[in-house]
Amino acid sequence: MREKQQVSIFWFRRDLRLDDNAGLYHALKSGESVLPLFIFDTLILDKLEDLDDARVTFIHKAIAGLDQELQKYGSSILVKHGAPTEVWIQLLNEYNIKAVYTNHDFEPYAKSRDESVSQILKSKGLELLTYKDHVIFEKQEILKDDGSPYTVFTPYKRKWLEKLNPDFHLKAYPTKKYLKNLLQIPPFEIPALEQLGFSTSSIDFPDKEYQDVIEQYNGTRDFPALDGTSRISVHLRFGTISIREAGSAAFEASEKTWLSELIWRDFYAMILWYFPYTAKSSFRREFDGITWINREEDFKAWCEGNTGYPIVDAGMRQLNTTGWMHNRVRMITASFLCKHLLVDWRWGEAYFARKLIDYDMASNVGGWQWAAGTGNDAAPYFRVFSPDLQTKKFDPKLEYVKKWVPEFSDPFKYVQPIVDHRYARQRALDAYKAGLGKI
Repeated sequence: MREKQQVSIFWFRRDLRLDDNAGLYHALKSGESVLPLFIFDTLILDKLEDLDDARVTFIHKAIAGLDQELQKYGSSILVKHGAPTEVWIQLLNEYNIKAVYTNHDFEPYAKSRDESVSQILKSKGLELLTYKDHVIFEKQEILKDDGSPYTVFTPYKRKWLEKLNPDFHLKAYPTKKYLKNLLQIPPFEIPALEQLGFSTSSIDFPDKEYQDVIEQYNGTRDFPALDGTSRISVHLRFGTISIREAGSAAFEASEKTWLSELIWRDFYAMILWYFPYTAKSSFRREFDGITWINREEDFKAWCEGNTGYPIVDAGMRQLNTTGWMHNRVRMITASFLCKHLLVDWRWGEAYFARKLIDYDMASNVGGWQWAAGTGNDAAPYFRVFSPDLQTKKFDPKLEYVKKWVPEFSDPFKYVQPIVDHRYARQRALDAYKAGLGKI
């Protein structure tokens, strides 16, 4: 009987890079031969509605790129396809595993998955060693003086900045020093997308360049017709760019608005970790009494970008075509769905979860609850954005609108507004007040 190979395993998840990877650094520094691993999780993949889901293509390309890098060091990445618990039982039979390393994940499913895998490893005398890598500050690192979590962003940001030591918190892990400790093996075969049950997405992914936009970010970020945002959110989501690298660039810039956006990211990750119920329920429980109309035909018109409100329609068409939407327009479209159409924010959050290539549960849920007025530090429920005023302020020349809604210029071709703004505003105020009155 062949003796099982002795290895430590580093499990890649949302950290698809070799450089400045906390868990990989600790695995390699241990001195054991490290086998890189990625699992295409069928418990996640089986729930995806689109066979050409762009995120699967992005991950597959990132894994292929990782493998090419690893081969330069005489190693390769083992790619498995299945339920994580079943994969780990198989791995424990195939290898003599000394230790298992990975990085934290805060989403409710990920926490449950890691607990299940941890129990399997414990049965063999092993521990799942996890490290902070996806955010700059996590969990209990930024707390009020009384030890409770912040639920309002501004004081959280103040404490975040007070605690930040750039030379420590933004310092890159010197992973490359220890890449010699990668397991020396011939290349593994990476399963094709078709073997995973998917096809290649036609969506173009943004590159990793973002330095040019940082300095003028505050002046350009709200105008969707401009190329004024970094577009690196998909890379931060899947860890093809290190958050410490991005944070360091933001800290060193003279204009700090971009840094503030990274702090929002940490804030929402902390909220989801402390309050996991917010993934499916209102952070502010008093808003659970709202009676949503939830008209299927209204929701369909919103999804397809046929509401008769051009800034809303432009945003939805941009999302459906590119897998991305400008952040200002994300707020406008979300507010419109919840308040103009009185459709439950969870419907919109789920649609964004399906379509966004940069979908991050913490930030997406946080943004949707902010727009709906149900979240922590949210927009007041009585603030109902006027799409027309938002258009005049942020797309005054209608460049963004005309790009995505070309028929807008022809009143005989463009659809009529699905609802009157004044009527919708009053209806929303009445529904929210009635909902609050039920508590």
